[in-house]
Amino acid sequence: MKEPSTILHGFSKKSRDEKLEIVASFIENGNDTVETLKSFHHNDPEVQEMIEEFSENAISNFHLPFSVVPNFLINGKVYMLPMVIEESSVVAAAANSAKFWFSHGGFKTEVLGTEKIGQVHFLCHDNVELLRYKFPELKESLIAGCELITENMRGRGGGILDIQLKDLTHMEPGLMQLFCTFETADAMGANFINSCLEQFSATFKEWHATQKEFNEDGLDVVMCILSNLTPNCRIRCTVETEIENFNNVIPGISGDEFVSRFYTGVRIAEVDPYRAVTHNKGILNGIDAVVLASGNDFRAVEACAHAYASSGAQYLPLSRVVIHENRFQFSLEVPLALGVVGGLTNLHPLVKLSLSLLRHPSASELMSVAAAAGLATNFSAVKSLVTTGIQKGHMKMHLFNIMKQLGVPDHLKKSVVEYFKDKKVSVYAVRSLMEQMTFNPIAEKHLKVD
Repeated sequence: MKEPSTILHGFSKKSRDEKLEIVASFIENGNDTVETLKSFHHNDPEVQEMIEEFSENAISNFHLPFSVVPNFLINGKVYMLPMVIEESSVVAAAANSAKFWFSHGGFKTEVLGTEKIGQVHFLCHDNVELLRYKFPELKESLIAGCELITENMRGRGGGILDIQLKDLTHMEPGLMQLFCTFETADAMGANFINSCLEQFSATFKEWHATQKEFNEDGLDVVMCILSNLTPNCRIRCTVETEIENFNNVIPGISGDEFVSRFYTGVRIAEVDPYRAVTHNKGILNGIDAVVLASGNDFRAVEACAHAYASSGAQYLPLSRVVIHENRFQFSLEVPLALGVVGGLTNLHPLVKLSLSLLRHPSASELMSVAAAAGLATNFSAVKSLVTTGIQKGHMKMHLFNIMKQLGVPDHLKKSVVEYFKDKKVSVYAVRSLMEQMTFNPIAEKHLKVD
């Protein structure tokens, strides 16, 4: 292992093997590291090459479990959901919810809008009132200048919806923006929007140069970029049933008690931002898993969801409970900018498989599926929190990870699981049990850990 003494130049242009050799020089047991990295390469060289083209400086593949969850009834249609996530309890929670709500009407969704947003930020050193007066003329030029870019999108029912001039000079001297809205049909639309914005910038500069009333150096375009805050690309997902249907969903707890406790659990998130963030993280557990499986940008979805939750005076939960006339309604409202064409959707084999499993959904249908996954995982999490506690399910999954870590033989795993059914799980406790089993395997079911 060596410490870097000079800047590495041209690393991205080196072959994979050359990159691996350099990486090995920075790590103890570098040769073992290289073999580990190579062991995760796809056995088909063409597939491996394709995967490496998705990113810069790729030297291996980082695998995450690809899970499926059956029994999702969404808008009267039965789905098997693909979910990519490393937390097994999330998949179990989604499956548990899906099964319960399958028998109680399923998930109902309503797409509240599909509008996307882009902005051209610029500094104006001219007469702002004159720019505002002339803006209708500029707007026509901006839209006309994008005719070739928008032609295909308009053919699919999308395109430029509107362009507004926003004055932010009261917050930053000279700062203004073109606030642009788009419909991108079944595409997430990032490349389309950014292409339009950069053309808007070019057209704006050309137009400005022809206006004799303006100063030659009166316009300075700072940047052109889409916004991942899409409050008008939003979906609502709802489940609803009679309170009596919760009788004994948790053994020994009536429907009335369960609903009361569930309502209080959500109410806590409404009054306490510390709880609300974790509550929303539970929603995004399900949403992100579907977003990843479908080749969409989960970082953008996360950022938008949290910004939307913060849009009022206080950060709030994205889901809410309504109890009315003996009926329980649990709903989620969240912005979701997703696409089913473009990007990885046309390239990654497992993304193609995911969309095939969902029977080739439209972007709006994919929004429904992701929202249902989010509401499902949230329902299971709150249900556990206000009744049996979240750790019961989590620690069961954690036990399997500990057994793997400690190398527990397969023939002993069933006994270990049985032993910890009513005991606290920890690495120390499992290791202690294994030490005792080593000395007395015959009595494995009767052993106690101090």
